[in-house]
Amino acid sequence: MRLRVLVAEAWRSLGANVSTTFAATMTVLVGMFLLGLFIGFGTYVRSWSNHIKQELIVKVDFNTKPQATRAQEEAVINRLIANPKVKPGGVKFISKTQALEQMQKRYPTLTKSLPYNPLPDSLEVTPTKAEYNQDIAASLTPLPPGVQKVDDGKKVSHRILSIAHWIDAIFIVATGILLVASTLLIANTIRLSIFSRRREIEVMKLVGATNWFVRGPFMVEGLLCGLAGAVSAIVFLILGKEIALPAILHHALSNDPGVHALPFELNAAVLMGMGLLLGALGSGLTLRRFLRV
Repeated sequence: MRLRVLVAEAWRSLGANVSTTFAATMTVLVGMFLLGLFIGFGTYVRSWSNHIKQELIVKVDFNTKPQATRAQEEAVINRLIANPKVKPGGVKFISKTQALEQMQKRYPTLTKSLPYNPLPDSLEVTPTKAEYNQDIAASLTPLPPGVQKVDDGKKVSHRILSIAHWIDAIFIVATGILLVASTLLIANTIRLSIFSRRREIEVMKLVGATNWFVRGPFMVEGLLCGLAGAVSAIVFLILGKEIALPAILHHALSNDPGVHALPFELNAAVLMGMGLLLGALGSGLTLRRFLRV
């Protein structure tokens, strides 16, 4: 019964203050729409950066003159397998024959007239984390017998890791700024609504209404505005997903199926929860100053 009274009072208040209700709803809509866009784009870019990091490997080339013995190659393989920074099953042996076949597929013109196979046996070593590339290379220093060189792709890996770290930092900071900005906008809009009814609040307090009885309808009002704004934002995001997203993905960073954004359903659930939370908190916290009569 009490809940019904709170909802009825909130609904009456919404109808009586259409302009502020519309402003609060639109504020939530804009904030949640931008947040949804940023979550989708940000998680996609983070997924892409993680995918690129997974492709960073350490390459070990064995001697060709004289040819490294099988025992020397096995010793290096076992040494890498025992390294905890090497991913389990992450040591791949590529014979010189396999290397030449791969080269012929990629560059048929260049390899067409080779008098002999100049490529060495090699290993492709995948780390448990991309940041371990240099540590793995350092573990083979000085070079073991039979090893010609170790390439950790230092320049490329440093550049990729720097970009990935910047992406993580920008994503976290921008999300925080957007949430704070949305909260302040919603709080200011609801503050206008409450200020316009400050006399009504003062009268309710003077006749003995408790703080929660006064705050209740405004919090329900904030919840309804937050819900309406979040649902509207989700509708616009669905339209963008169906209309604009295919054109964007055509020029995406990667077409690899392993690169993806946060599932839309989960994104929508986050926006719904944030819209409700911001609406309720914005109205509840803003109302505190008017409860001191």
